[in-house]
Amino acid sequence: MALSFCGNDRNSSYNVDEGVFNNGCFVDALNLVPHVFLLFITFPILFIGWGSQSSKVQIHHNTWLHFPGHNMRWVLTFTLLFVHVCEIAEGIVSNQWMDTPHLHLFMPAFIGFIAATTSVVYYHNIETANFPKLLLVLFIYWVLAFITKTIKLSKFVEYNVGFRYLRFCITAMLVVLYGLLMAVEINVIRVRKYVFFASPQKVKPPEDLQDLGVRFLQPFVNLLSKATYWWMNPLIIGAHKRPIELKKIGKLPIAMRALTNYLRLKDAYEDQRVKDPDKAPSIWKSMYRAFGHPILLSSSFRYMADLLGFAGPLCISGIVGHLENKTSRVIDIQNNSTVISDTCSGIHFFNTPVLAVLLFLALVLQRTFLQASYYVTIETGINLRGALLAMIYNKILRLSTSNMSMGEMTLGQINNLVAIETNQLMWFLFLCPNLWAMPVQIIMGVILLYYLLGVSALIGASVIVFLAPVQYLIATKLADTQKSTLDYSTDRLKKTTEILKGIKLLKLYAWENIFCNSVEETRGKELTSLKTFAFYTSMSIFMNAAIPIAAVLATFVTHAYISNDRLSPSEAFASLALFHILVTPLFLLSTVVRFAVKALVSVQKLGEFLQSDEIGDDSWRNGEMSVSLDSCKKHSGVTKAINRKQPLRYQLDGYEQPSRRQLRPTETEDFAVKVSNGFFTWGSNLSTLSDINIRIPTGQLTMIVGQVGCGKSSLLLAMLGEMQSISGKVYWSRNLICFLCPSFSNRYSVAYAAQKSWLLNATVEENITFGSPFSKQRYKAVIDACSLQPDIDLLPFGDQTEIGERGINLSGGQRQRICVARALYQNTNIVFLDDPFSALDIHLSDHLMLEGILKFLQDDKRTVVLVTHKLQYLIHADWIIAMKDGTVLREGTLKDIQNNDVELYEHWKTLMNRQDQELEKDTEVESQTTLERKTLRRAFYSRETKNQIDDEDEEEEEEEDEDDNLSTTTSRRSKIPWKVCWRYLSSGGFFMVFLMVSSKLLKHSVMVAIDYWLAYWTSSSPHNKAGDRFYYVSVFSILCGAGIALCLITSLSVEFLGLHAATSLHHNLLNKIIHAPLRFFDVTPLGQILNRFSADTNIIDQHIPPTLESLTRSTLLCLSAIGVIAFVTPAFLIAMVPITIGFYFIQKYFRVASKDLQDLDDSTQLPLLCHFSETAEGLTTIRAFRHEARFKQRMLELTDTNNTAYLFLSAANRWLEVRTDYLGAWIVLAAAVASIFTISGLQSGLVGLGLTYALTVTNYLNWVVRNLADLEVQMAAVKKVNSFLSTESENYEGSMDVSQVAEDWPQQGEIKIQDLCVRYDPMLKPVLKHVNAYIQPGQKVGICGRTGSGKSSLSLAFFNMVDMFEGKIIIDGIDICKLPLQTLRSRLSIIMQDPVLFSGSIRFNLDPGCTCTDDRLWEALEIAQLKNMVKALPGGLDAVVTEGGENFSVGQRQLFCLARAFVRKSSILIMDEATASIDMATENILQKVVMTAFADRTVVTIAHLVSSILEAEQVLVFSSGILVECDSAANLLAQENSLFSVLVKTHK
Repeated sequence: MALSFCGNDRNSSYNVDEGVFNNGCFVDALNLVPHVFLLFITFPILFIGWGSQSSKVQIHHNTWLHFPGHNMRWVLTFTLLFVHVCEIAEGIVSNQWMDTPHLHLFMPAFIGFIAATTSVVYYHNIETANFPKLLLVLFIYWVLAFITKTIKLSKFVEYNVGFRYLRFCITAMLVVLYGLLMAVEINVIRVRKYVFFASPQKVKPPEDLQDLGVRFLQPFVNLLSKATYWWMNPLIIGAHKRPIELKKIGKLPIAMRALTNYLRLKDAYEDQRVKDPDKAPSIWKSMYRAFGHPILLSSSFRYMADLLGFAGPLCISGIVGHLENKTSRVIDIQNNSTVISDTCSGIHFFNTPVLAVLLFLALVLQRTFLQASYYVTIETGINLRGALLAMIYNKILRLSTSNMSMGEMTLGQINNLVAIETNQLMWFLFLCPNLWAMPVQIIMGVILLYYLLGVSALIGASVIVFLAPVQYLIATKLADTQKSTLDYSTDRLKKTTEILKGIKLLKLYAWENIFCNSVEETRGKELTSLKTFAFYTSMSIFMNAAIPIAAVLATFVTHAYISNDRLSPSEAFASLALFHILVTPLFLLSTVVRFAVKALVSVQKLGEFLQSDEIGDDSWRNGEMSVSLDSCKKHSGVTKAINRKQPLRYQLDGYEQPSRRQLRPTETEDFAVKVSNGFFTWGSNLSTLSDINIRIPTGQLTMIVGQVGCGKSSLLLAMLGEMQSISGKVYWSRNLICFLCPSFSNRYSVAYAAQKSWLLNATVEENITFGSPFSKQRYKAVIDACSLQPDIDLLPFGDQTEIGERGINLSGGQRQRICVARALYQNTNIVFLDDPFSALDIHLSDHLMLEGILKFLQDDKRTVVLVTHKLQYLIHADWIIAMKDGTVLREGTLKDIQNNDVELYEHWKTLMNRQDQELEKDTEVESQTTLERKTLRRAFYSRETKNQIDDEDEEEEEEEDEDDNLSTTTSRRSKIPWKVCWRYLSSGGFFMVFLMVSSKLLKHSVMVAIDYWLAYWTSSSPHNKAGDRFYYVSVFSILCGAGIALCLITSLSVEFLGLHAATSLHHNLLNKIIHAPLRFFDVTPLGQILNRFSADTNIIDQHIPPTLESLTRSTLLCLSAIGVIAFVTPAFLIAMVPITIGFYFIQKYFRVASKDLQDLDDSTQLPLLCHFSETAEGLTTIRAFRHEARFKQRMLELTDTNNTAYLFLSAANRWLEVRTDYLGAWIVLAAAVASIFTISGLQSGLVGLGLTYALTVTNYLNWVVRNLADLEVQMAAVKKVNSFLSTESENYEGSMDVSQVAEDWPQQGEIKIQDLCVRYDPMLKPVLKHVNAYIQPGQKVGICGRTGSGKSSLSLAFFNMVDMFEGKIIIDGIDICKLPLQTLRSRLSIIMQDPVLFSGSIRFNLDPGCTCTDDRLWEALEIAQLKNMVKALPGGLDAVVTEGGENFSVGQRQLFCLARAFVRKSSILIMDEATASIDMATENILQKVVMTAFADRTVVTIAHLVSSILEAEQVLVFSSGILVECDSAANLLAQENSLFSVLVKTHK
């Protein structure tokens, strides 16, 4: 058949006698002209001239949208494309009525479609390159198109072709669209003046796009890229080759930064305060004013998406209805149609291919709107969180110290506000639009159901509505159970931490099983709570799955009995799809309501916090020296200029620079600080300090002395303005004038070292310089003055090693010296040191006093205020303030006090003598600092060896992978950890795995059977016989019942499989770790082990089961849906091939990127939370130093970094969902087209079944990928736990049986050491080499030697705690290596150098196994000089011991450890430097007690203090692991050259 433009069937086709414009074909041809014009002009520009022009683009991102009306243009162009598609369809259908093909009916529309597409591509390229003059082409095109279409429309009107004709409607819409696009183009000319104007407007790109660091481009890209997240492609695909790092995600755009949002929220908050000063400002109102608009925008997107969601069921109804030839209207139109050239609208809307395309477009639009709604709420939620965090931080910096110290505002509460309450509000905002969108969705759904099924639909809907409260109830129960679970897990974690900290003691005393059982008991309670949690979770999942089945059952059974009409497939499957839509909002509603309730509580807590007391009067803090973030009154000009003229980053620089070095006061001024008539309190109206009249002389050393608790530290804080002033004034001298405020005059930055050392989570260098410029010379001088160099040398990375909470644990003395170093390094004229010597030994104290305070600070002429108990330093003081009971007792020079208060001076002298005795003892003892350094060295030595071993292992692994290039690492990153998954499942028990798999498969088979039966029933013969009806209904009811039962079984089986797995993994982990050799604890950081018990166990307990359930459910749903569609229309499988390939690549790329972004989110959250808690802990220090501004700046940076990671993660989720949703839409289109074109012999019911299933795929495809990605991240926890399960345990069995060992062994206490060689690990060198010794029963033996000589290693060898690879130790005739460890360790006693106490009672600490009588315990306490003290405590033996024994002094703790050894009446006692923490007098008593109480037993004393073993019957002297001398103390002293004599002399 010959093709011709106007067709060959009529002679009049080319006739123009009645005028050119009266020939329809000519008018259509005229319509082609603008399209052809555009294509001819734009193609050369696009494809030829583009390369040369793009090089002129001087901007980092090619996303700059230059022209106004950008979004409007995209929306209009998309609408234009849609109308063109309708025009093409209408033309093709009209053409079918013609005898010969008439190309003019659809050809112009087709070319128009291509031209519209070209116009938007052309525009995009012109816009990003900023060549406005080339837009003139588009302007001409719109004008021409508008004119030609108007001619066509006028001819339609002339010939009375009106609105009832589809072609007229389409032409009218095109005229409107071309007109609007022309208007947009005119607007661009008006604004940019690129043509017809003398001076074109010059534009600058937005500041964000000039900043190379801004990578989050969602606000700047074009509409199509915004809707599909196309700009994320490079990041997500690039992640496959190289992991995403923080550098890669860059910075946030200014509008999303925490500071911008904080100012918005704060302005809204402060405005309320101004309007009504008496009333507390409402946070809700502030949130609405600051963030209400985007929420409204998101809600409107949500409404559009929800309404478009109903297109699915309606289109299914239409398609299935058409296929069953039930729509008589269509048949009628087809029989009586007289229209040939202008087809009637009706046909198209009941034409199945048209419906299929409409369904596809509706799905694409619905999903695009839905994702846009999600994105807007998430972005707003993140902005709100950033603003709230800044607001909370600001408040923290102004919190009154009394609030913190009086316990009104604890650190825990602040951490909760930061970590929990802000997140609750953010989540509430995420779910906010659901609150008003869901009711509308439910009402619409019910109306449509009623329209389809009548009254029976209401019965089904009422089933859903009645069961919704049950879901809410379950949700609240879940939340309660989660709380109780959290309490138990906190308790379990506390016990586990105690065990791990005291593991050495537990092993030495063979108590590990007792403590292990205690943890298992708590874990049992936690598991009971977890069982309840699992039950409610499975109930929730069950309700979600069973409600739609119950609703469908109720509806269709009712319909079968009360309706006279047979249920048609179109009604049945449209209502089935509607029920699926209805269930989601009802299920989510309970969650949303719960979050709303939580948000109310969070806002209340936040309000209380923001209203809490602030420190002093702000007027004295807002001096010239520091500008606070909240002194916005000063900066109102700046805050208003945000995001306008001046770039924000420059504002930030000038926003609040911390003040640096101030001018020194002139030497003529006699005081630096003066307090007159000062009465100060910590919050209760009782004054802590009363009648304070003091002055601090400028440039001199002032010392404050007095008993413990007399108010010395309070006096410092009162001068710093931290205490509440009842009356009196504090004056800070100024260079020239003294400004007086109501209570305080302005002051400088003060270098302050608090009594309790406070470190930042940063490097040693950053802790010392503390934001000041680095000066090498000054830094070195400070390090030497504080004797920090030897400690720094021990650290793995020197002074670049991270310390603090997340870094390396330093001892108290080391922490204190770093804090003092910080105070010395700061270039301030006033230095406050609060008892800097408390944690230091005598040598360090002297060095610090002479080199640091007297030399470094005094040479600098700085004013120093020193609080101390070391009275021997008083001779160095220029001025002394003596305090007693909160008042000043005396003030003056030492000479003044000697003359005026002889009694006080004499009292000081006696105290000094006592301190001199202590000094002697201290000098003899191996100094505390040496011990601290030894501990540090040990920790690093062990860790280095472990790291070496790890590195070697890794190298071996790498060698195994021959070609470890980029592609293999890539494939490794995208592989799913099947091995770990299998380990997890197998630890849940094979029966549970079998039950889960079989019930899941069975459930989904039954679900398909229910729907298949529905298709079979509705497609059966229309004559509704009662018998048939009963048959169909009963089978349907049985299937539905089975489905509901299986829903219950599957949900329970998954949750309880998870519970079994969690139980067995934790049990194995605890046992493995508690029975691991001591070496394991030396080389594995405590934090790492604790992480396995906290975060990882929590993931295994609560997160993996729901993820696993959701993953299996969504995967099986998708597979069963695809199976059903393929069964109905096998042709569908052809379309599935490209879809499957697309899906494979999407999930592959997404999983890798999502994992990286999740890691970034987690890793950036921790520093933020730590920054908050460390600020709250170090408030006084930060405020004294005047560093608030620097800390605020740091908080804003950390918040922005975390928000960037979170935003990218949510954008990646949207990227995935948009793509899987579009794939789902293609599946629906493929299924619809396949069923339309393979209609022959197909039951219409089956088509309905296929399409309904295709619709569900759209919902579940993205869940498959997201759950897979989540599961992969969560399985890392199982992997980490498994890595610990491969740890080797100690050999507890031994080669002897317990029955072969006498009950009272060892009776004599005889010890033979034969050729003993000991090492800590087969990889390490021996620490003891070929030691031979004999200790007689009852002998008192001393072991000594220099540090690292192997003394302590021998004590561990007695307990078989180290690797004795040669030789043996024989105790009372038995080789200890053959004994079961439990037996050996339970029969010996040891007192260790570190006193370890556990939380519980005193009885529990002395005898955790409850094997002794009270008399025995009291006897032991009496021997240890503790009986009277314990008797005085409430509860006596049952008195409480807090965690780590913090409620007793270190000396008392050491005595308890002695008592513990006495309780176990063993014939061998080993004392490992047991008297280090006890004063001289108590130690002498103890030495006697040990000699009498253990007179008949063998006592081995490992001495760091040689004088304590001078009376020993035998002394073993070690050097470098070799026993060099062995004789009585007297004999060894007699030999002048003996090592023992040398040791005694050097220690004296």
